[in-house]
Amino acid sequence: MNFNRLFTAIALLLVTSSAAIAQKMLTGRVTSSDDGSPLVGAAVLVRGSERSAITDLEGRYSIKASKGETLFFSCLGMQDKDVIVGDETVLDVVMKLDSKLLDEVMVVAYGTSKKESFTGSAEVVKSDKLKDRASTNITKMLDGQVSGVMTTSGSGQPGSGSSIRIRGFGSINASSSPLLVVDGVPFDGELNSINANDIESISVLKDASAGALYGARGANGVLLITTSRAASNDDRIVVRLSAKTGVSTRAIPAYDTMDAKEYMEHMYQAFYNDLVYSEGYLPQTARTMTVERLASRILGEDSKYNIYSVPISELFDENGKIISLAAKRYNENWMDEASRKAAFRQEYNLSASGSGDKSRYNMSLSYLDEDGTLRTTGFKRYSERAGLELTPKEWLELGANTSISYTDSRYLGASGTEGNNVWYSAMMMAPIYPVYEKNPDGSDVLIDGSKVFDYGVSRPAGAQNNRNSVATLFEDDYYSQSYNVSARTYASLKWKGFKLSTNFGTDIESTYQSTKYNRNSGNAAGTGRLTKENGRMMSYTWNQLLTFNRDFGEKHNLDILAGHEFYRYSMRYNVGSRTGFPFDEFDDLGMGSTLSDANSVSDYYSINSWLSRVNYSFADRYYLSASFRMDASSRFEKDHRWGSFWSLGASWRISEEAFLNDVSWIDNVTLKASYGVQGNDNLGSYYAWQSLYDMNYPNANNSGAIIASVESRDISWEKNGNMNLGIEFRLFNRMSGSIEAYSRRTDDLLLESPMAISLGFPGFYDNVGSLVNRGLDMTLGYDLISRPEFRWNLTLIGSTLNNKVLKLTDNGEDIVSGIFLIREGEPVNTFYLAKSAGVDPTTGQQLYYAYEKDAEGKMIEGSEYITNDQTLASGCKYLMGSRIPSLYGSVSSSLNYKGFDLSLLFTYSFGGKVYDSIYDSLMEPSFVGQTYHKNALRSWSGPGDRTDVPKAMTGLSSLSSDRFLVDASYFAVKNITVGYSVPSGLMKKCGLESLRIFAACDSPLLFTHLKGMDPQASFSGTTSYQYTPNRTLNLGIDLTF
Repeated sequence: MNFNRLFTAIALLLVTSSAAIAQKMLTGRVTSSDDGSPLVGAAVLVRGSERSAITDLEGRYSIKASKGETLFFSCLGMQDKDVIVGDETVLDVVMKLDSKLLDEVMVVAYGTSKKESFTGSAEVVKSDKLKDRASTNITKMLDGQVSGVMTTSGSGQPGSGSSIRIRGFGSINASSSPLLVVDGVPFDGELNSINANDIESISVLKDASAGALYGARGANGVLLITTSRAASNDDRIVVRLSAKTGVSTRAIPAYDTMDAKEYMEHMYQAFYNDLVYSEGYLPQTARTMTVERLASRILGEDSKYNIYSVPISELFDENGKIISLAAKRYNENWMDEASRKAAFRQEYNLSASGSGDKSRYNMSLSYLDEDGTLRTTGFKRYSERAGLELTPKEWLELGANTSISYTDSRYLGASGTEGNNVWYSAMMMAPIYPVYEKNPDGSDVLIDGSKVFDYGVSRPAGAQNNRNSVATLFEDDYYSQSYNVSARTYASLKWKGFKLSTNFGTDIESTYQSTKYNRNSGNAAGTGRLTKENGRMMSYTWNQLLTFNRDFGEKHNLDILAGHEFYRYSMRYNVGSRTGFPFDEFDDLGMGSTLSDANSVSDYYSINSWLSRVNYSFADRYYLSASFRMDASSRFEKDHRWGSFWSLGASWRISEEAFLNDVSWIDNVTLKASYGVQGNDNLGSYYAWQSLYDMNYPNANNSGAIIASVESRDISWEKNGNMNLGIEFRLFNRMSGSIEAYSRRTDDLLLESPMAISLGFPGFYDNVGSLVNRGLDMTLGYDLISRPEFRWNLTLIGSTLNNKVLKLTDNGEDIVSGIFLIREGEPVNTFYLAKSAGVDPTTGQQLYYAYEKDAEGKMIEGSEYITNDQTLASGCKYLMGSRIPSLYGSVSSSLNYKGFDLSLLFTYSFGGKVYDSIYDSLMEPSFVGQTYHKNALRSWSGPGDRTDVPKAMTGLSSLSSDRFLVDASYFAVKNITVGYSVPSGLMKKCGLESLRIFAACDSPLLFTHLKGMDPQASFSGTTSYQYTPNRTLNLGIDLTF
């Protein structure tokens, strides 16, 4: 036995020794096939081992390898290469350019372009950045993906969307939203009808050179969505299956509101202060009367809502504190009762694609079912997409793709401070009021084993008496469904550099909504109300394009486009409503006795266009582009319908110049510049130039009409002059990025010019104003590690924005709307508020700054003083900044190691302000029975107390001031995804192509200056009582056959 062990040991020693002896030191140089330049940072790996090397600044490497082993070479921008080791000791390798990277083709206006030759500003988001996300709306997925793009968080209602802005705000009264284009045709359907798994890429066009060909509608940028196409599969059918399931919770935490003990003690202090400081009672008398007021104004009949086991007359000590012997009889949280602890989500996608000699085809099916975090709410979507491309002749191409989707949604229809809006009523409800009826001992009243809702007959008005917003989630019903059809077809003929093509696309949407208010409580107590709504939208676009593309000599290329396009939009909407339903269950209008509403609306819109573009390149080094488009829009009077829009762009690949040939660490440097004029006719009005009439004007016993707004026949386009200067670079085969400076000036803003008061109208709309957006967009990517089995990169995105109103109407009058002011020289929607001067330590009153005014209403220098008079303060408001941040962007990173992948996305915003109206309401509630923020516990407690919260009192009228302005800066963890791809060799043994399993979490963390506040709630910088955004955790699998 010992002999056998010895023999085995000697044999192993000989084997390992011979292997070591067989290894030799290989050296060599790795260069580019393009120009022979050395490749810096190229990875060299001996396959099947841990031996690896990285090339130096001269492209040289050294590595130990044996004859017969395979060396694997990889480098950013080059095609991977395998070389089998022979007898040589010096092995030089030439690597070919990877055209997929260096000649990256991106979708642009009316075609495609190589990234290196594109003179405009555009960024592309690929499908791999979208497929693992949980949102049902594409705009939410773009947050943090592209520089210069801002998005709102939107509603957490499943199926809802968010707003998006590209490089600032292009208008005041017209829309600032970008144009949406799907597969080359403007899209008018609902974005939640598009399945993100069907998207191949999204191109974001940001400047005039990129988007001027969209003329009338491209002023605010363009989102080009390209859906998936079939790839060449060598006559194979490729089937892909993906499945995701997960849960959602609230991403924004609740505000820190008072618990029952804090609330009761605070209300004791508020009533006591009312009696002592406002009504003049002595402290001893005031203490007795305070308890009486608590009982009569808060606790309801027979102190029904005394949450404590001790009678109200014995509940407080002489200092207004609840005695220690008092125990709570119940403890209920309205938002907890209204919400699901975890909302379930599931999504399944099945797709198939294939190709033949002259055809390619693909189709997909998808199902999504997502519950809302608010009980009874949810969203479902069924979608199908199919595409076919034919090339019967080399000179003929035909294609079509269609998408059909059906969605249904149960949602919360109430908003703002409506009693049925549970986000308002539950948040503001004082913590002493129960959701369900209680027995004297605090236990739930049960009928047939079920809890009974407490409708608060004796609750104060501020506590939603005679209604229960949690109950309305079950007793009212908000339901909608929609059918969406999108179709795109094209045909093209090619001949000697010419291409004649035609594209036709249509979007059709049919919607149905039903809103039911129960007859027991709430908005339609006693009668019930049922509203039915039907809508139908149809749009189509048809264009005819002629292109010419030819090389002249070895260095010249000319690409010319000319075409015509026609767009038509139509919409019809009908609504009917009845009340007076005799039974609790009703779902047909005919069951109601009284007609309360019957109405219909229609809208039509069309654009006729001629367009052209010329691109010229010389030696793949110098590029020029020019575009021109004429649009005629039906939104203007016939003599003002035509508008002309154009752009010029140029770029210079300076890295291709001879004087940089010896600079090996420069892979690419491109300088670019562009300027152009785009238009905006999205005025949000049906034929905005015409007079509008109120057809319900009373005329004795007959119907009548009266002019509601005067016609403005001379109005025309808002024009956007857009300049862009930029540099794109790739260095060291590891670092890439871009820096762009832009200036967007909008002229002919549509504003209301004043009219003589004697005419009876406040004004008429005219093209008189102008504003400008300026800023920087920066993107920097770096490959920290670039090896065959280990890749790790980091991307930083940062943007700045400076917005300024240059001109308003001819008289330059400010536009004041609530807490906002629009003034020449200031950003749009600048906060215009009273200025807090703190709290008077003697009286506990809130103090404000005020000032004397001159004849023009401006502040007289040196006249500022402090007052506690809210009327004076409200007339002496100050400019307090805006929501616009100083810097915003994202940090992202992806890591791949031996089949494992990890991706991280963080977003940030520094600077700007938010007026938190919810915080305002919680600090100074409008009604007795509403709760308070915990910060109200810092309220003034007596003479000499120095604090920033005035004394607690009831019935205070809050003045909008900078007390409730909050720093809008935030840092958010937007997405974390972890995945594992099973080795392809193992999959092929199982008859499969690939398998990946993953876990993804959207919006796991948010850091702000005030808990509960959503800093992305709106672009204007206000908060509202709306469905809070969600945090979603998904587990998924991607399988390819």
